[in-house]
Amino acid sequence: MCILAHVDHGKTTLADHLIAATGGGLLHPKLAGKLRFMDFLDEEQRRAITMKSSSIALHYKDYSVNLIDSPGHMDFCSEVSTAARLSDGGLVLVDAVEGVHIQTHAVLRQAWIEKLTPCLVLNKIDRLICELKMSPMEAYNRLVKIVHEVNGIMSAYKSEKYLSDVDSIRVGPSGEGEGENLEFIEDDEEDTFQPQKGNVAFACALDGWGFTVHEFAEFYATKLGASSVALQKALWGPRYFHPKTKMITLKKFVDAGSRERPMFVQFVLEPLWQVYQSALEPDGNKGLLEKVIKSFNLNVPPRELLNKDPKAVLQSVMSRWLPLSDAILSMVVKCMPDPIAAQSFRISRLIPKREVLLDGVDTTVLAEADHVRMSIEVCDSSPEAPCVAFVAKMFAIPMKLLPQRGSNGEILSNFSDEYGNSESDECFLAFARIFSGVLCSGQRVFVLSALYDPLKGESMQKHVQVAELHSLYLMMGQGLKPVASAKAGNVVAIRGLGQHILKSATLSSTRNCWPFSSMAFQVAPTLRVAIEPSDPADTGALMKGLRLLNRADPFVEVTVSSRGEHVLAAAGEVHLERCIKDLKERFAKVSLEVSPPLVSYKETIEGVASDMLDNLKSSTRSSDYVEKMTPNGRCVVRVQVMKLPSALTMVLDKSTDLLGDIIGGKLGQSTSNLETERSNIVQDESPIEVLRKRIMGAVESDILSLSKKDKDRAEKYKLKWQKFLKRIWALGPRQVGPNILFTPDSKSLSSGSSVLIQGFPSCI
Repeated sequence: MCILAHVDHGKTTLADHLIAATGGGLLHPKLAGKLRFMDFLDEEQRRAITMKSSSIALHYKDYSVNLIDSPGHMDFCSEVSTAARLSDGGLVLVDAVEGVHIQTHAVLRQAWIEKLTPCLVLNKIDRLICELKMSPMEAYNRLVKIVHEVNGIMSAYKSEKYLSDVDSIRVGPSGEGEGENLEFIEDDEEDTFQPQKGNVAFACALDGWGFTVHEFAEFYATKLGASSVALQKALWGPRYFHPKTKMITLKKFVDAGSRERPMFVQFVLEPLWQVYQSALEPDGNKGLLEKVIKSFNLNVPPRELLNKDPKAVLQSVMSRWLPLSDAILSMVVKCMPDPIAAQSFRISRLIPKREVLLDGVDTTVLAEADHVRMSIEVCDSSPEAPCVAFVAKMFAIPMKLLPQRGSNGEILSNFSDEYGNSESDECFLAFARIFSGVLCSGQRVFVLSALYDPLKGESMQKHVQVAELHSLYLMMGQGLKPVASAKAGNVVAIRGLGQHILKSATLSSTRNCWPFSSMAFQVAPTLRVAIEPSDPADTGALMKGLRLLNRADPFVEVTVSSRGEHVLAAAGEVHLERCIKDLKERFAKVSLEVSPPLVSYKETIEGVASDMLDNLKSSTRSSDYVEKMTPNGRCVVRVQVMKLPSALTMVLDKSTDLLGDIIGGKLGQSTSNLETERSNIVQDESPIEVLRKRIMGAVESDILSLSKKDKDRAEKYKLKWQKFLKRIWALGPRQVGPNILFTPDSKSLSSGSSVLIQGFPSCI
């Protein structure tokens, strides 16, 4: 599971208490909330915010829980995508005082996209008592409002999915795919988060206490002579208890002038308020704490009760009365699915079902790929099952932090750097989860990119590599525990993939495996700066450092501008500062000069396009152009500009995958769109032919609207465009965008004019 929340809502503090209780002695309970165990970077400790997702294996009763702590700052939202992909459930924290913030929306959407099962934790309940001085009834109304708001966000996502599925069925061919799509179309009006169902917890992570309504239902069941199940349903919402009749009634049966309170206020919040007031107020009833200790048989050392700090005394009592780790982990075990149940639900997101044309397809390969997908769906952890894992990111750690001994006590050789440079101080590990089979140290695996297609054979060679796993580790927050093997469902760190994976990839014991879908990032790097070394002699070190940084950070972008500058793109100011610090101190280790933020200026044509046929005719007129002479005075460049049909612009924008294949450049489209586009291409058809058909289809769609008015004019329009498409020189920006540069018509060139065509292959 992962912990998701807005920044400073208490994720790492909550993780500290879970580790202190179930981490096998890694963290003393008194240091929980102060040490920030999962924040192992110096910059994280200095800023008191999480910047990197980190994992730890916990043991609660008979369960093994992989906990991933994720950042809450918007600059590091890519780490949230990493945590969500490797998890089956998510603990969504909301500050009871601050309520729902922008990143709360973002993490809820990420959990929805990755099909996680969420649980809600309303944290910092103590602030309602100590800071806002609310009454129990006022606090209850606030908590109800937050739960309602979070449920409203989830309902919006459900409605969005519902309408999308309805549209896909209405638009799609009749009789095709109805069985698969209809399973999502269900009238689910039930709220996602319901305290009475046990998937909402109330906590104060700083003081180490928390509860669900189940704990209070169990306590009051014997006292009131009622069933705990009935009380659990009644301890949230407008339900009231009458002490005389010992009946639970709804609000409509309560007299208008009655001072009855909802049962959650009467039986949960009021006792909490009384304990806080008795401990913190000078004239508080000190005997109440002793009564609580005696009633619940709490083992509180006398020296802690004699502490002069009333806050420390309160913390000692509350953390033993309502231990936070028990409340949270019991909720996780009860409400979140195990890997077997989760992967069967998430499989449509992890590896979407592909429509395959059987003509010319090797049925043996297809059958094995389907078998592998089925093994992932059922989370087959047997040694005979195909081994499949997903690497969500690469991360760097200093070589000195690697374990010196293996799982059997043998001395490990850690200083054989996979880049062939034994002087490197950094080691790259893959942050991965095993989804099927057993992964072993020393095992040879296939590394598959997101574009890999097992049905295309040798043509996919550039998207598959063979790698040998050097070492396997269980991540323990700040440390690593070497293991010889790990089964499906575990989150592990893998050494030996540094030169095979840049950002993310699929690992498989067979090459006949579909790759996992790409992760969804909700923002893109927007803050760009130019970087150069203070000493030009350090340029080589800077280039090496940028390559290492690009591999170590899943969200950073490193490019070279047209002017030869090294440009670093980050998500925001905090992210950029950390990247610069890593370059200076870890990867490049040189002094750097950083430019002010770079701003890209781009122009476009606005307004409604005029008649396209007139536009095409005007392109041949000698007077309608912009003229510019080169600095040396030897060449004159003349350019004419016209607006393209919107349908054509859309086709070019969505066909960047084909353009990238044709010109051999980088693909500018996200992989999810790329997979959708490629699924519509007949395998034997060339990319050039497919692109030609798409462009002509877009032009003809514009012609259809014109032909209704004037058929002769439409025919001239079509002939004009056919001639224009033969004169395409380049597309932009970056050779794959929705802008077209045409060469002049050779017939319209004046004597002595010439056209330079160089460096761009003819694609149409």
